[in-house]
Amino acid sequence: MNGGDYVEESMIQVEHVSKSFRKKDYTQQVLEDISIHVKAGEVVTLLGESGCGKSTLLNMVGGFVFPDKGKVLLDDELVRNRQNDCIILFQQSNLFPWKNVLDNVELGLRGDKKIKRTLAEEALSFVGLGKQIESYPHELSGGMKQRVAIARAFAMKPDVILMDEPFAALDTFNRYHLQDELIRLQKQEDISILLVTHDIDEAVYLSDRIYIMSANPGRIFEEMYIDLPKPRNRSHQNYHYYRARLMEQFKLSGLERKPEYYI
Repeated sequence: MNGGDYVEESMIQVEHVSKSFRKKDYTQQVLEDISIHVKAGEVVTLLGESGCGKSTLLNMVGGFVFPDKGKVLLDDELVRNRQNDCIILFQQSNLFPWKNVLDNVELGLRGDKKIKRTLAEEALSFVGLGKQIESYPHELSGGMKQRVAIARAFAMKPDVILMDEPFAALDTFNRYHLQDELIRLQKQEDISILLVTHDIDEAVYLSDRIYIMSANPGRIFEEMYIDLPKPRNRSHQNYHYYRARLMEQFKLSGLERKPEYYI
């Protein structure tokens, strides 16, 4: 199946996108003929090794980078600039150190002071930080900081959240905990999520569908559906079936190579 074939009720539609960047004495082709879609309320993952263009593709959806060829649609509207109803979460929490937790979450919220405080407090309560609203970032662990960042994203009630390896810097315990929080919040708010990762376990645990990318240049190698109920049992044999299948395809994607640079 071509991931770019038009799908009714798609929140994100990427159609035959290519992108290159000009270096000093060569042009680097980063993406070639990429087509993907994300339906409303769906969690879709871009899985691939470093350098395959996952983050570039994510930034195109967010309106930070634009394609040389093809087009990107968000809720049937052509992406021409940064999207206010599309939030990006990075590896770093990017909290303002001089603001407390509540103030950090209120940033970007619309409405009067009372409305913003209510939205922020609800979001912090959802991620288990209702008692830390007066704390400052330097007083929080890495996992707690990322929970604040997640709360800030969900408080804005966006239609789409783009996630660029948001749990990569965390230890296993915090990563698993936040993955569970993400699933719970995403289901409750019915938000579409496009996730970038190179972690196979994370991809299987979170995703409804996975696009495996090959590199040099970045292309869609395989599309895989994960037909398992959520939350998922990491010890179940069906979970390990998908994990093994994904590992096999991931390895095969690395065998499809083209020259990295185009003069």
